[in-house]
Amino acid sequence: MNPIYVAIDTGDVDRAEVLARAVAPHIGGLKLGLEFFMAQGPGGVRRMAKLGLPIFLDVKLHDIPNTVAGAMRSLSPLDLGIVNVHAGGGAAMMRAARDAMRPETKVIGVTVLTSIDETDLESIGVMTDTAAQVARLANLCKASGLNGIVCSGFEVAARHTAWPEGMFIVPGLRSDGKAQGDQKRVMTPRDALDAGASILVIGRPITGASDPAEAARAIAATL
Repeated sequence: MNPIYVAIDTGDVDRAEVLARAVAPHIGGLKLGLEFFMAQGPGGVRRMAKLGLPIFLDVKLHDIPNTVAGAMRSLSPLDLGIVNVHAGGGAAMMRAARDAMRPETKVIGVTVLTSIDETDLESIGVMTDTAAQVARLANLCKASGLNGIVCSGFEVAARHTAWPEGMFIVPGLRSDGKAQGDQKRVMTPRDALDAGASILVIGRPITGASDPAEAARAIAATL
């Protein structure tokens, strides 16, 4: 399986489709984020699904259990490959999310965003390092019946060892020498895969390239 999922972060469904078609031979799936979903909704997801690539709907649900369960039931007809929630919503919320979604769809918990470091955690009252916080939330995800987690490449090796059957989605990936942008905990795709990543979410290094298809091909060649 090709582990590369390209992050389609645009509200323009025509542009999204052109981009997805261009990179399709070199990737394993599409990650549709909030910008896309807010602009295009379920209809946009269905249109992109017609391309035949697995869909990871990255909406990071985080609310009371009843609300998240209702949202999952509303999403379940879309036949998603993966959907995620924020692990910070707690065990009851995550169990409700898993119970409400169709069994075939992987429900994944977001641990600590790759745009956050220890200073950011401290500013919101989390007095621990990122690795410890990811470990705590990953254990909660597993106990709550989720299928895996989202974490940075720096935490994935330890989490894979602790949860061999889990799915590990790693965003914040940059090839050597590439700009980090708003990401703080970044790693190369090859290193993340070697560390135990199941899926590599790659956005701007591909979508922002002058030739996205060639950028995707070049990254896939390193794997």
